[in-house]
Amino acid sequence: MSDNTITLNNAVALPTIGLGVLQSEGDEATSAVTTALQTGYRLIDTAAAYFNEREVGRGIRESGIDRSEIFLTTKLWMTDYGFDSALRAFDTSVTKLGVDYLDLYLLHWPVPANWAQTVAAYQAGERLLAEGRVRALGVANFTPAHLKALMKDTDVVPAVNQIELHPNFQQPDQVAIHAELGIATQAWSPIGGVYSWAGENGAVPPLQNETIRAIADQHEKTPAQVILRWHLQHGRSVIPKSVTPTRIAENFDVFGFSLTPADVGAIDALDTGQRGAIDPDIVTPEIIDLTIDAA
Repeated sequence: MSDNTITLNNAVALPTIGLGVLQSEGDEATSAVTTALQTGYRLIDTAAAYFNEREVGRGIRESGIDRSEIFLTTKLWMTDYGFDSALRAFDTSVTKLGVDYLDLYLLHWPVPANWAQTVAAYQAGERLLAEGRVRALGVANFTPAHLKALMKDTDVVPAVNQIELHPNFQQPDQVAIHAELGIATQAWSPIGGVYSWAGENGAVPPLQNETIRAIADQHEKTPAQVILRWHLQHGRSVIPKSVTPTRIAENFDVFGFSLTPADVGAIDALDTGQRGAIDPDIVTPEIIDLTIDAA
């Protein structure tokens, strides 16, 4: 691993910093993707449930960056779990994106209440991997118990688990299981943006934390840059979301400095153990009620 990439368990190189596009819509999403790629990002992370795959694809084409240089991730939504339906949903996603293959395909959530369909969807992903239509296969929001259950019924160890992870919610036991199983940890909401849409749960958002602000002042960086640097020094990939060109550039400018061990330890100590978003153990398609549109 370097600052710039993580080598996955199938030898594919995952960029450590990418652009997330949750809640980015229309021309704003397209512009954010184009700006990010022209800034130097090479990882773009979207999902069927973000309803912006078409706009992301357009942003990739308008960037002028060759597709082969871009690491593109999208995610399968729960309503398309099952073997055949997952294959159909994959075709829908790549059609919307305007691409022939994906670099990473993720199951968006576990569905414990319908585990057989969750497993079947992953098995469809294994077929896509074998056929070369995806370069790496993974999951999102799977707890250690979900991961172990999945691995009992499937052949391919997930390359990535994308989870809520930020200074307020660090999931050390989860991250330790990833290391044990050879799964890369990718943080969604890496700077705590989940609080802007899922409620603060009484916690101070990381960007407002005085410890982080003091470290940022010492390094003449922004709090966001300090948090992203903290993730990198822990060996994680991150997908901060922004549609603002200055912030997109700021979030990528984290390779020219290092936090001290004391800095890292001070941020480690901020963990509250409290999620900002929903608990993966209770997620169902009915709880997050979405209908994915056709290609």
